[in-house]
Amino acid sequence: MKSSSTHRLFRCMLSRCRRLTIVLSPALLLSGCAVGPNYKRPNGTAPATFRGATNTAQQVSLADLPWWEIFHDETLIGIIKESLANNHDLSVAVARVEQANQVAAQARSEYFPAASYITMLTRGHNQFLANPINPPSGAQAFLLAIANASWEPDLWGRIRRTNESARAQLFASEEARRGVMLTLVSNVSQAYFELIGLRIQLDIAKHSAQSFATSLTLVRQRTYEGLDSELQVSRVETDSANATANVAELERQIAIKEDQICVLLGRNPGPIETKADSLGDIPLEVPPGLPSTLLERRPDVLAAEQAVRSASAQIGVAQAAYFPTIGLTTFFGKLSSPLENVTSSNTNAWSLGTSIAGPIFTAGAIRAQKGQATAAWEQARAQYLQTALSAFRDVSDALITREKLDFIRAEQAKALQSNEHALELMTMHFTNGTASGLDVLDVKQRVYSTQIALDQTEVNRRLTIIQLYKALGGGWNLTDLQWMSANTTPARNKQP
Repeated sequence: MKSSSTHRLFRCMLSRCRRLTIVLSPALLLSGCAVGPNYKRPNGTAPATFRGATNTAQQVSLADLPWWEIFHDETLIGIIKESLANNHDLSVAVARVEQANQVAAQARSEYFPAASYITMLTRGHNQFLANPINPPSGAQAFLLAIANASWEPDLWGRIRRTNESARAQLFASEEARRGVMLTLVSNVSQAYFELIGLRIQLDIAKHSAQSFATSLTLVRQRTYEGLDSELQVSRVETDSANATANVAELERQIAIKEDQICVLLGRNPGPIETKADSLGDIPLEVPPGLPSTLLERRPDVLAAEQAVRSASAQIGVAQAAYFPTIGLTTFFGKLSSPLENVTSSNTNAWSLGTSIAGPIFTAGAIRAQKGQATAAWEQARAQYLQTALSAFRDVSDALITREKLDFIRAEQAKALQSNEHALELMTMHFTNGTASGLDVLDVKQRVYSTQIALDQTEVNRRLTIIQLYKALGGGWNLTDLQWMSANTTPARNKQP
């Protein structure tokens, strides 16, 4: 008897579901449409070629190379791998991607029915509960056990636009993470070469201080012999003291630079070992590629574009508020009092229904929401166009800087060679007594100044390559990311 009544109940519910589906089928067919604008990339004008590029027809780009193939420095590769595994800013970016991923998953769940349940077991006298049965009289036990299900058909595309916006935000966060990775690689590489440059300057400063100390001894001896004046001794003492102070200043800068690198590596402050006190070689060719490819590679440009996509989808979400919302709800369960009747078919409870709700008068609230979404899209669009312009400028600046630094280096090398030759001649004249110690000091100052300037230019040439690599969007394609993931294991991110 119990089984027969249950079967009749399910047949009745199935029949009602079929009738409700027939009624709603015209509306469900409309769910293929989504209100609001479909996304289109903002129209930005890319230059035909980068200013400062030497070969306008070259298709390849420096950014196509993985970062470890640029300078061929194993020490640099090692500390970059360590920074990718342990840098806290990168961990923050990764966590933001995970947050955006969960937001997208939450938005995706709106496509499916939501189910819940409620149970209640009470005992009382003349109790009342909002349910389809009459309130029991006397002190009795009461059982409520119901499973609910609800679903909103996406008739106007509100859910699809919400998901489109959430996915765009997820992609934007992934591009932002890629941007953090590229910035981290650039900052580590830049600090690494700056550290080597400071150590080279320290060697020059130590040699200079030793040379001035030797000169001071010679000038004092010549003054004692009456060949030089006290003025020359005072001048050499001043230069010697300045050279010694410069050594201490460079040591301070080196320690600070090492601490900076340690922070990027996720370490406590301490010394940093470099391969050697040599800057190594730089690529002979640094092709930028085509400007149009920059919009497809650079992380900040791609993130800005995803922000435009998200804002465009939000217009559709706001526009969908003009239309009615249809909801389907159902529940099935048991309502029993007294408790011993719970197995009876008379205690079965079920419901299947639909609801339609929509705005009639909102005093312009929906129109204002759509206007706000449109203004947000205009803002995101302008930011995207500005980001693209800044990207083109960064590449152009790096290319021009590289070209001019090559010329500057060549001229500084000539100046250093001339000053070194002049120092040899002046030293000979000083030994022969035909030149004063001040003349020798002046030439020495020019030699050391030129050496330091040339060293700084060499550092800047490498920094320019790094800046160009970053401006072009780097070589962070899927293969590079897989390589990094396979070779770096952030131990602190493992869950216990």
